[in-house]
Amino acid sequence: MKHGKKYNENMKLVDRAKLYETLEAIETAVKTGTAKFDETLEVHVRLGVDSRHADQQVRGSVVLPNGTGKSVRVAVFAKGDAAKAAEEAGAEVVGAEDLVARIQGEGFMDFDVCIAAPDMMGLVGRLGKVLGPRGLMPSPKAGTVTPDVAKAVTEAKAGKIEYRLDKTNIIHCPLGKVSFGAGKLEENFSALLDAVIKAKPAAAKGQYIRSCVIATTMGPGIRINPARLVAAAAE
Repeated sequence: MKHGKKYNENMKLVDRAKLYETLEAIETAVKTGTAKFDETLEVHVRLGVDSRHADQQVRGSVVLPNGTGKSVRVAVFAKGDAAKAAEEAGAEVVGAEDLVARIQGEGFMDFDVCIAAPDMMGLVGRLGKVLGPRGLMPSPKAGTVTPDVAKAVTEAKAGKIEYRLDKTNIIHCPLGKVSFGAGKLEENFSALLDAVIKAKPAAAKGQYIRSCVIATTMGPGIRINPARLVAAAAE
């Protein structure tokens, strides 16, 4: 693949043969975030599990201490007091049958996170084929099906992210914006890795964290030494 001049310049900052310590990797990644927009730092963690087996799934959510730097639009399926609480917490879209009708009939998808009260899931289930492929289907494991919808809205606005395995056993997550600086990004990284480590399935055998790569939106990948992460996972 042919890369542009900026990418090739940033590649000179990265030692492709090296396994970096976490903070050094993040500091290097920040230096590569030279685009005209505020790039996002992303992390890709390969786990030693097999996502084809139900007892080896890794999925959950975590509130990043410094947020993601992204403005999040929240939709909530709720009625009555729960709907009112969601609105007061700052949800942009709140509804029940009317919201289902908008999504099904008008293709309305102007939201980044979808939350539902438990008694709404029979209704929300009709939207599985629409919300599922976009990663927006509410889930108890992700904390997006909950009786406390107001708390879920507040957390989503504060920088709560969901992590889950893809078909190749890799978790892909944003860690925040380059403008945060290395210190805040490292705090976010630690919060995410702690959550992933705690979510280790009992059925997982051998080395849990196989590899970890971070990269800015337009920058090259930087490999983090998994040894310390593996040690933390074994504790």
